[in-house]
Amino acid sequence: MPAELSVTHHHESVLQRHPVASYFVLTFAVSWTGALLVTAPHLLRRETIPKMSGLLMFPVMLVGPSLVGILMTWFTGERKGLRNLFARMRRVRVPARWYAVLLIPPTLVLAVLFVLKTFWSPFFAPNNFWTGVSFGCVAGFFEEIGWTGYAFPKLSANRSGFAAAIFLGVFWGIWHLPVVDYLGAATPHGAYWFRFFLAFTAAMTAMRVLISWLSARTNSVALAQLMHAVSTASLVVFSPPRVSAAQETTWYAVYAVALWLVVAVLAAATHGSFSSSPSSPRVW
Repeated sequence: MPAELSVTHHHESVLQRHPVASYFVLTFAVSWTGALLVTAPHLLRRETIPKMSGLLMFPVMLVGPSLVGILMTWFTGERKGLRNLFARMRRVRVPARWYAVLLIPPTLVLAVLFVLKTFWSPFFAPNNFWTGVSFGCVAGFFEEIGWTGYAFPKLSANRSGFAAAIFLGVFWGIWHLPVVDYLGAATPHGAYWFRFFLAFTAAMTAMRVLISWLSARTNSVALAQLMHAVSTASLVVFSPPRVSAAQETTWYAVYAVALWLVVAVLAAATHGSFSSSPSSPRVW
């Protein structure tokens, strides 16, 4: 076998034997390298990274989960895999009740901020930055090609849907690490950045469970993209503009608790199953 074909065969075999690990390694490598390239000029000059450069890292990072998701789908499933992925991305004709799930993120965000504003500080009053909807649409569309389109089905093949979603959610939170200090309004978060990261990751892990449950029940990547878009948009649009880093960390932590309560109710109602088979408990 020629050397070139041998190397190619070896790479394909590694990807096929370890599809999940390969996906995460490649996604993190592409996304974090892109983020590093955006900030490299400032890092080399030992400058503080400007907020605009911090924000520019995010669209570059989106290339990771989307591009790697498509490539890994091709390597492991070839044309049939890609046809299936694109079919699930077009699947929007589902019962209307599933679209009601999209109300969970904005409802919880506004409820948490209302309670904190009423009983703690007026600084928790929600913003109305409606341009943030565009941020959510871009993030939701590109990221879910990989997270839901490729990674979740592979993860859930040998474990429960809840376990797979929680595993994916933790890695999803860690994936945000290069940009986490530029998320929200109180940026940079200074001494609170790690606590903010933990609160953010806790919220994103719970949200990942909801996204994965919705996509599993509808067999739709499109619904996952919409749920992600609404989740991100809710945080960007309503994030209080005048909070301190400590206050922002607090409201994200409370939001995470609220999301996990929803997840707990969902887990109890479904007996911990994402299955949509006739024998499983019918939830929606």
